[in-house]
Amino acid sequence: MKKLWISFKKVWKFILLLFLILLTFSYAMFQGGFVSWFLFYSFLPFAIYCVALSFYSLNELEVTRVLPKSDYNAGEALKVTVTVKRSNAFPLFYLLIEDQLDDVLKYAPQRKKAKALILPGLKKEFSYDYIIDELPRGEHLFTSFTLKIGDSLGLFEKERTVEAAGKIIVYPAYSDLLYRPFENQYDQGLTASRERVQRDTTMAVGVRDYQPGDRFSWINWKASAKRNEIMTKEFEQRQSHDVFVVMDCVPDKCFEPVVSFTASLVRAILKKGAQTGLLTISKERATFPIRGGEQHLQQLFYHLAKIEAKSLRPFEKVLETEGLFIQQTVSFMLVTAQLTKPLIEKASFLGKRKGSITIFLIKGQTESPSENERSLVAIANARGVRVVMVHEGDYKAAFSEVVAR
Repeated sequence: MKKLWISFKKVWKFILLLFLILLTFSYAMFQGGFVSWFLFYSFLPFAIYCVALSFYSLNELEVTRVLPKSDYNAGEALKVTVTVKRSNAFPLFYLLIEDQLDDVLKYAPQRKKAKALILPGLKKEFSYDYIIDELPRGEHLFTSFTLKIGDSLGLFEKERTVEAAGKIIVYPAYSDLLYRPFENQYDQGLTASRERVQRDTTMAVGVRDYQPGDRFSWINWKASAKRNEIMTKEFEQRQSHDVFVVMDCVPDKCFEPVVSFTASLVRAILKKGAQTGLLTISKERATFPIRGGEQHLQQLFYHLAKIEAKSLRPFEKVLETEGLFIQQTVSFMLVTAQLTKPLIEKASFLGKRKGSITIFLIKGQTESPSENERSLVAIANARGVRVVMVHEGDYKAAFSEVVAR
């Protein structure tokens, strides 16, 4: 139906153009004189241009988009250059071109709009650029261009959509954090740790009697010869600092700061040399095992770039059903913008069975904790759950208490 209406409009405008030509010519013939013929000859070039434009094909226009790179961080600026080429120099009165952006980019702050009005004239190649000042997090697709040309009288207009695919990935913004475990690294410290104990075989601190299960390479032959008993080296016992991060994906006004802090957290942990895993439940459940390395960091950032706040399950329900699947004893770090009593109860239960629990409560830049949140923090501390309040833009303060020790 739409195509039929477009065809009807073209035929109608062509008939209207012929009628205007005949009308001005008849007026000149019957009226005579300089004025009437002047009007006819003045209108004739516009009429001829309209007829020529009706036969002009937009298929000869070749549109390309130049993206400087494909990976960005949230908040960065993007400059896009659009170039149009054509094979002949047919005079175009104007060209209205618009880059079709996705819904998220369309409403991002733009210094220069993705839609531009160009006066090509006889040029065979021309271009324009537009700038998106602050890129929002996510995977963004560029699909096509909409081209529109017309005459000065507005009688004939042509429109065409040119496919031109493009994609960028915008990773969450992050801050450089100095990660320090909340519990001491070595079991000789001031606090007891429920983290997994590992022997650092590069640092012998003494000798002890041989025990079944000790490795042959651990035997201290000099001490064994002196005491006439098999003695083995005593190694420093080092706590492993494997961390499992669980991010809340329930819709909230602070969801973007939650994602940004989570990205900063996992990056800081991995840069410190520790290992980390991640669990998110949005539209789908996504879990990443505890690993280390740059490749693992890229996987986590790519996932955080695309995550959306579309979880239908409260955060405590996520811990109730998912927390028990973590087999080893690790440090749990929960990132959320909503602190509730059921969440504290589930976190306390998980901490007793699996390892230490820290809840990072994300607040706005100038947002203060409510009385209810203060009381919940006190309840959490009493149950052995650490709650750290982090304000948007001040993520470095998350571990300031640890650094100060």
